[in-house]
Amino acid sequence: MRKTSKGLIVATALIALAACSKKPKPADLPPPPQSEVSQPMPPSSNVGNTVVPGSRADFLAQAGSDTVLFATDSYDVDSEAQSILTAQIAWLRKFPNVRATIEGHCDERGTREYNLALGDKRANAAKTFLVNAGIDASRLTVVSYGKERPVATGSDEASWAQNRRAVTVVPQ
Repeated sequence: MRKTSKGLIVATALIALAACSKKPKPADLPPPPQSEVSQPMPPSSNVGNTVVPGSRADFLAQAGSDTVLFATDSYDVDSEAQSILTAQIAWLRKFPNVRATIEGHCDERGTREYNLALGDKRANAAKTFLVNAGIDASRLTVVSYGKERPVATGSDEASWAQNRRAVTVVPQ
């Protein structure tokens, strides 16, 4: 009986191992079920060559720029930034239901903590300018990325100048 028990145990173990040894390959798996209801595509900001009013493309076309630049270690809104923000105000007034996020950015110099704080001050300076001109503060949120999202990757003054910015982002 011992030989039969050992043989049975070995046979069971081999069968179990054989069953576990082959994992299904992606080709062996059935394809995922097809959805019966197709998901609607988000509206494009461009239809043909026409810009959809209230879209991000319209914002960029009408406001001229979504970006204001700052001097080193500064969050003062200078006259050039005021001009850009004034154009943004005109667009935001045309589309009072559109919300925007103002991103604050810095160049690569300085600590992470310092740049996050400075980016926040830059975003809030742009927001304050917009709010003081009559844009409802509840439509605007701010976020600071500090030095984490540069638009220019060089380590020179020209690159740093492009990275010291506040960007007004409206939905697509």
